[in-house]
Amino acid sequence: MFNEYRFSGSLPEDASTYVTREADTELYDSLTAGKFCYVLNSRQSGKSSIRVRTMRRLRDAGVECTAIDLSAGGVQNVTPEQWYVDLIDHLIESFALDVDLGDWWGKNQLHSEVTRFRKFIEDVLLVEVKSNIVIFIDEIDSVLSLNFPTDDFFALIRACYNQRVDNSEYNRLTFCLLGVASPSNLIKDKQRTPFNMFIILFIKRFLI
Repeated sequence: MFNEYRFSGSLPEDASTYVTREADTELYDSLTAGKFCYVLNSRQSGKSSIRVRTMRRLRDAGVECTAIDLSAGGVQNVTPEQWYVDLIDHLIESFALDVDLGDWWGKNQLHSEVTRFRKFIEDVLLVEVKSNIVIFIDEIDSVLSLNFPTDDFFALIRACYNQRVDNSEYNRLTFCLLGVASPSNLIKDKQRTPFNMFIILFIKRFLI
């Protein structure tokens, strides 16, 4: 039997060559406790692999999870509407939600794209999915290549955390961002601080 060696990309969740690190436990424990997390490190340091392993552990514990790779859909010449539609479409498919995206989007056309995303989370996702939810957003630094600002998107994620005080359903929703850019580099408006409630995790590079 040969152990698999990979130069890049994430390892399968059951890979025998995976080296468990302190960050594995810290990330799982933090997300289980409902804390928003930001996994930050250079490329090829195992961020996607730790995400895959953590998702498996969370699902085994009854948590509904999905991972959105922001680099997968392309970032060149994408409009804000297309970008947010892609996010919602991914959530619909991942959680098998009973909603027609075209009809729902059209009925909410008077709202901005970010407001529609918020309404989708509150009126659809948190209504149809009754268990705890963790949304992983990988390659978060891809937003730097978009031709429109995404400060409101990060502000929305923060708002989901703040809403826990007024709407207990938000206690079931947790976000985990993964990327190579520091949080401060993702925000153009330096007066906004949407990341000050995130747990920042640095993962050590390992050999597999």
